[in-house]
Amino acid sequence: MHLVRTGLLAILLALTTIRPSLAQDRPDPRNFVFLGGDAAADHAALIARPDIEGAQIVYSWRQLEPREGEYDFSAIEADLATLDALDAVLFVQLQDRFFSAAARRLPDYLLTEPRYGGGLARQYDNPGEGEPVGHGWTAMQWNDALRARFQALIAALGERFDGRLYGINLPETAFDRVEGSDPQGFTCDAYFDAALDNMRALRAAFTKTQVVQYVNFWPCEWNNDHRYMERVFVLAAAEGIGMGGPDIVPHRPGQMRNSYPFFHWHHDALPLVAMAVQEPTLTYTNPQTGERFTREDFVAFARDYLGVDIIFWSARAPWLAE
Repeated sequence: MHLVRTGLLAILLALTTIRPSLAQDRPDPRNFVFLGGDAAADHAALIARPDIEGAQIVYSWRQLEPREGEYDFSAIEADLATLDALDAVLFVQLQDRFFSAAARRLPDYLLTEPRYGGGLARQYDNPGEGEPVGHGWTAMQWNDALRARFQALIAALGERFDGRLYGINLPETAFDRVEGSDPQGFTCDAYFDAALDNMRALRAAFTKTQVVQYVNFWPCEWNNDHRYMERVFVLAAAEGIGMGGPDIVPHRPGQMRNSYPFFHWHHDALPLVAMAVQEPTLTYTNPQTGERFTREDFVAFARDYLGVDIIFWSARAPWLAE
């Protein structure tokens, strides 16, 4: 145990001495288009643009494992074929959390069999600036039995697609529990430990494909007061895991008290930083101008402060419609 702690301390000390590259030395992030759950074929003209290198597509757990131990990867295969024909690449987002009350997209056996504790826990969802807060769900990854099934899916995906996908990412770490709910077995540490365990499983399954963990907030933590944010970046650097997030919102106070400074300090120690400008991100207002953030605002902050290598742009981003 002493050797493990010593090793982690050495990594952390090395990370904290890394100085971010000077802004003028960093190229602009590469452009991918974020399609949500849409098929690549439905956006072929957009993907074929010379300034778009690939697509990020979300696949739900239920879609990929309709029945226990039976996998259906036909949607990924179809999207890969479309992207190959367009000389573009695929970044898979493996989705275990959902942002509407009706979306309970886990396999039925996880929702009904007692050992999985109900499978899903309720969470709040913030759909964007000025929009009412909604409800959604997150998979109870702190349940050991459920997490074992998730990692079996990861292993199956790795066996089929390692080296064929450009990248694969796990979704955001935020989990804002609904007041009055008491998810079975949940603790702050159990949630955090489960996330790190899944990161290791993803890295083990994919040795050729880029792997990324989205990180924005941790339940129970603010401003690294549990050292969760610090420790996840240490693990990512040590294990060669990329990091990212679902929202680039320049200088937004909440993110500046959580994940953003860690990207700023440590991006040079990571193999890849990939972050998104999704539909909710497009709703935010730049306090300096009173207008919504522009493409140039997003790119400058992503490049100069966060050290982003790839931006996943919503297909609704105004510059893509020009």
